[in-house]
Amino acid sequence: MKSVLVILTKSNLNSLQIYESLSATMVLATFGCDVKVLLQDAALNLLKSELQFNSLKHAFKLASNLVDSFEFYDLSPIYLEKHQQSHLDVFKNHPDIEFIELNSQFIKQFDHVLYW
Repeated sequence: MKSVLVILTKSNLNSLQIYESLSATMVLATFGCDVKVLLQDAALNLLKSELQFNSLKHAFKLASNLVDSFEFYDLSPIYLEKHQQSHLDVFKNHPDIEFIELNSQFIKQFDHVLYW
């Protein structure tokens, strides 16, 4: 089985690209790839599941709703870099977070890396 690391950097309501990236990630997991997800930078706000979609304010649907369904696709835990532990968007009550050190040794564990 191929292992894939998906690195997401786009924010929740920034563009349709993050919604498509998350959908593609779930498709990979559905068809037998061992997929792990790393959230970086603006993508940390994907952990904010209390946001409500408002069609008058937001152009795109909430991508964080897709992240909430990761457990059904065996995409847990979600990786975050250790230096982001104190970031405001990282909620301590989120059960499926693992802090990692992003380095070449970590990257070598995977057959493929997708950076979106």
